[in-house]
Amino acid sequence: MGRAVVQITVFGLLLALTTTLPNKDDWDIYSFHIRSTVTSRYATTVITSRVANRMDQSKEVEFQVRIPKNAFISKFRMFIDDQFYDGVVKGKEKAQQQYTEAVSRGQSAGLVSSVGRTLEEFKTSVNVAAHKKVTFELTYEELLKRTHGKYELQIHARPMQPVKDFKVDVYINEKSGISFIDVKGGLSTGSLANAITKTHSDKQAWVQFYPTVGQQKNCDSCGEEGMNGDLVIVYDVNRNTGLGDIKTAGGYFVHHFAPSNLPRIPKNVVFVIDQSGSMHGRKIQQTRIALLHILNDLKEDDFFGLICFDSALFHWKRELVQANSKNVDDAKDFVRRIQDRGATDINEAVLAGARMLNAHPREGSASILILLTDGDPTSGVTNLETIQSNVRRAIAEKFPLYCLGFGFDVNFEFLEKMSLQNNGVARRIYEDSDADLQLKGFYEEVATPLLTGVTMIYVGGNNLTQTNFSQYYNGSEIVVAGQITDNNIETFIPQVVATSINTLVIFSDTNSTNESTGDVLDDHIQRVWAYLTVKQLLDKELQLSGPEKEKVRNEALELSLKYSFVTPLTSMVVTKPLGENTDVLHKPKEIPVFHRFLVKSENQAIPICFDIAGAVLLKLLYHPSEVLLVNGELGSVSNGGFRKIAVHLGTDIHVEVDTNEISLSQGHSRTVISASTDQAIISDERMRLTKQDKEIAFTAGDVRLVILVHEKDGEKFLWPSLGQRPSATNIEGLLALRSDYEEVQQHPITKLKIKDQEIVVTSDSAADFSIASPPTTNCWLMPAESALQGPLHKYFAPNL
Repeated sequence: MGRAVVQITVFGLLLALTTTLPNKDDWDIYSFHIRSTVTSRYATTVITSRVANRMDQSKEVEFQVRIPKNAFISKFRMFIDDQFYDGVVKGKEKAQQQYTEAVSRGQSAGLVSSVGRTLEEFKTSVNVAAHKKVTFELTYEELLKRTHGKYELQIHARPMQPVKDFKVDVYINEKSGISFIDVKGGLSTGSLANAITKTHSDKQAWVQFYPTVGQQKNCDSCGEEGMNGDLVIVYDVNRNTGLGDIKTAGGYFVHHFAPSNLPRIPKNVVFVIDQSGSMHGRKIQQTRIALLHILNDLKEDDFFGLICFDSALFHWKRELVQANSKNVDDAKDFVRRIQDRGATDINEAVLAGARMLNAHPREGSASILILLTDGDPTSGVTNLETIQSNVRRAIAEKFPLYCLGFGFDVNFEFLEKMSLQNNGVARRIYEDSDADLQLKGFYEEVATPLLTGVTMIYVGGNNLTQTNFSQYYNGSEIVVAGQITDNNIETFIPQVVATSINTLVIFSDTNSTNESTGDVLDDHIQRVWAYLTVKQLLDKELQLSGPEKEKVRNEALELSLKYSFVTPLTSMVVTKPLGENTDVLHKPKEIPVFHRFLVKSENQAIPICFDIAGAVLLKLLYHPSEVLLVNGELGSVSNGGFRKIAVHLGTDIHVEVDTNEISLSQGHSRTVISASTDQAIISDERMRLTKQDKEIAFTAGDVRLVILVHEKDGEKFLWPSLGQRPSATNIEGLLALRSDYEEVQQHPITKLKIKDQEIVVTSDSAADFSIASPPTTNCWLMPAESALQGPLHKYFAPNL
């Protein structure tokens, strides 16, 4: 079939600054080591990369690694020609001049960026003379958080090329004893599992990961550029029913409190669920799925309530009811009928939930209020500070408020502040295929209260981190650190007072682990205290205003500088050899995941473009005459294209494409083509599927769909386009878009007219990912709803 002229093509845009990356064939990473030491749940990880320039001329050599978002970078050093160059942590304001100068020179001054849900990327580079070597060394620190009864240490391995001397060494030392240890993550599967050695001996454990060059090329997340994936070390420590695990050293202490074998406390829980129009499609569907699972998990002595809201409220029941089988079944019917509609009245919804809990107090129970929303308040009270004040007054510290922000359209800082003001936390739910599991996973963290009104008391202690906690949940842990007055361990007396059901309990037994670690770990315990204190001061600063806010901010800044932590208040200045530009890195804020699309115009030279936020499912093409449906799932990295595309022809032919393989299902038979296969052809009388290097083509009737595999910063992604557009006029989806516009105004702003709508636009540019080597084209940027001439949710797909 001949290739027709493409009338409409959808493209992706690289929003980030485009730079010329070094050619990695010009230099050799001959050693890459990751060494992580965990003591009392505090992990210090050092990444060391040794690189040689094998060329006869100088080359720019890059160091690019990913670290957990919860961690603080505390040290960076480069060794070149027997000289070392240390990064220096400064207050962000003091580093601002260097930052501004770097930006003005067109350099990438912000070298740490958010990547996906749990990682940040650190990147720098240096010029290395011919046949010389450089060593990069990055150190970061984090306190491991216990959830679901375990700690997880995430190590991301992405050296950018196979490395002959590649090693990951993890050493864990827990004085209370290690109850179990396991290794998970993408790099623990397949042939790479043979590269893992695990040793466990009571209080110590070792994990070694030494893959060969061959193993680094031949695994599910491997390729010519080596590995790209995670090792996750999962473990827990032995528990007792007493005071817990206390370590002291150098005048500081850290106390881990997670008693076991306590009776669960019946709970009263109210779910406040946003059903406004922006929840359309997969979000509302996943919310229903999660709620059905959560309702199944309620115990019969729990009481619960359900409130859905848009611009109005919809109560399942006006009061809390017992979670017996009949009520749970009725609630499930209510959940299945939740439909998206209307605006967003967060204020009245949360106040209604608080009233429901306040109206039905039960002795010996624990109350919890959970809000799920995906947008800003647009109805009723919309002033954020007024809403926060109203909610704080209604809850009055009687129970925690947990806020779940769905996607990136939500004002997450507003939810975070409101949660912290009410003894809760906020959690972002990422728009992805597992959003229902994220929702259910969060609920499981708070599903089993064991203690309420927990007060941690330390006679002879000062400069304490948070000591009052509204509730303690099964599988979690309370951690407090502080200083011991005059370093006098004899007068230091810890105690915990809390309520278990209706009983006041005091934990002060002498069987707890209260151990001095001596001089070796003096600095370690002190750094745990500093880490916790900075984290909690940053949370406190978010809740305050005026002089109080400034005072707390200055305290956090002073500690960040003293302990060389790169936090939201500090920056690290990366010094380099004389004559090279200085880099400045900041702790990034989590930013929305955006993907930009553009649509060519048939009557104008410049196409229009628009953004879609989140890793959403999109309807790419629906051709009723051929009974052909194409859906795609966007990736969770900005401008990383699609991670998966599905093609459905009739009811019996299904093709699923990702960056690893192509799967074709025909009735009961299934054929898989690996991404490493250069050429493949599968055809019958109804369709033809071909793979030629990085191009996959699917032809059915008068439609030819082309999917290209691209790579950006080591991450592969898919991009679809129409190689032949069908003649039918009733096709739908993003690939079916046509955009005829008229330019009606140029100064002082540019306006385009599409149909009867005048739209203010700005000039931008895009990479045409429908071509193997994407060229760049100018485009007119406008809101998605304007480009689509209707609501974006009409292009969302309920499933792949």
